[in-house]
Amino acid sequence: QVQLVESGGGSVQSGGSLRLSCAASGYDYSGYCMGWFRAAPGKVREGVAAIASDGGTAYADSVKGRFAISRDNAKNTLFLQMNSLKPEDTAMYYCAAEPRNLGWWSRLQPSYYNYWGQGTQVTVSS
Repeated sequence: QVQLVESGGGSVQSGGSLRLSCAASGYDYSGYCMGWFRAAPGKVREGVAAIASDGGTAYADSVKGRFAISRDNAKNTLFLQMNSLKPEDTAMYYCAAEPRNLGWWSRLQPSYYNYWGQGTQVTVSS
């Protein structure tokens, strides 16, 4: 059974940094496409960053140059380093996993992922 548990969220001031982690279990982690998504109040869930099993990455335009996704296959853990945070980054952040080899565009589409964590809240104050 696939399990994803996020951690690392919190409250920071604008310009600050946070590092999110997602601990995965119950499946062959290294073969899955992994992604970070977020949902702000009243808004639809959107893709933030994704990383394929071969290490290929994709980022939303709004976070390029500020966020970095990485994965440690030995520890079954996904990371999202978030720098230069802005108030508009405030949202619940979710980790997701998908066994298919997703293309660059589909990696950031929530509908392509079958497994989700419970989320971790990130709040950025101005």
